[in-house]
Amino acid sequence: MKVAILNDYQRAVPTLDCFARVAGHEVEIFSDAERDEAKLAERLAGFDALVLIRERTRLTASLVAKLPRLKLVVQTGKVGPHVDVDACRGRGVTVCDSGGSPVATAELTWALVLIGLRDLLTEADRARRGLWQGGLGRAVAGRRLGLIGFGRIAQRVARYAAAFEVPVTVWGRDSTRARAGEAGLQTATSLAGLCAESDVVSVHLRLTDGTRSIIKFDHLAGMKPDALFVNTSRAELVEPGALERALALGRPGRAAVDVFENEPVLDPAHPLLAAPNVVATPHVGFVERDTYERYFGDAFEAVNAFAAGKPVRVVT
Repeated sequence: MKVAILNDYQRAVPTLDCFARVAGHEVEIFSDAERDEAKLAERLAGFDALVLIRERTRLTASLVAKLPRLKLVVQTGKVGPHVDVDACRGRGVTVCDSGGSPVATAELTWALVLIGLRDLLTEADRARRGLWQGGLGRAVAGRRLGLIGFGRIAQRVARYAAAFEVPVTVWGRDSTRARAGEAGLQTATSLAGLCAESDVVSVHLRLTDGTRSIIKFDHLAGMKPDALFVNTSRAELVEPGALERALALGRPGRAAVDVFENEPVLDPAHPLLAAPNVVATPHVGFVERDTYERYFGDAFEAVNAFAAGKPVRVVT
């Protein structure tokens, strides 16, 4: 088959061991982020299969309609709202996805907690400029961590917190709080209460119609002036503009984010990139070699299985 791999920003896929699995196909890799639908349709018109890297490409009904040759869409990780599965099915396009690992994103989350509290990027930058100590950071031990959600990533973060002597409170739907209670953790009855009482708030929800913009300006503005807000999940979970407004008012005092509403962000004047009290990374939570080997190993297995007439992990 003719296979397109989209939005491989650093052209990492050809360096993976698993890339050899698609040697029997005609594979083309695109590293730029084409957002114009007409141009993207023209680019992809000749391909039988698309391999999507997480949510970097929006596969809408109108785009699918412009790809008459398309037979297969393979999602690395789980399919989300960025893929119109019904539109694909309606045009006879098979959609497959895969599992994933919480390790890399959980590790980045905890790194951002430490970097944010200790203001390590500022201190490292001072040292590079020939300056010495410029402020006082905060230790994480003894500070309360509030987790919004309690899935696999949040559960791992909670274990890191225990090793650092950090008490944890969890907020989410009833089943989420029940699961956290079974793990011996404190739970919050409201999101506002969690934000007000925590020294660090970290977001770990899937993006759905029900969770989009679930975190409001009032939740953020109710945080402590020395608190840290961390988001390695999805920017769209936060009400548009709410984090920027709250940070400008000093509540919370700091933020550490790995996700943005419109990616990639290439403008250094973006309000979160320009803010002195924000640590921002370019959505690298899952961008790690072992994770890529797993994601693309599954993806290429799905391509080969479909080509052999035995598709796997079909999204229904």
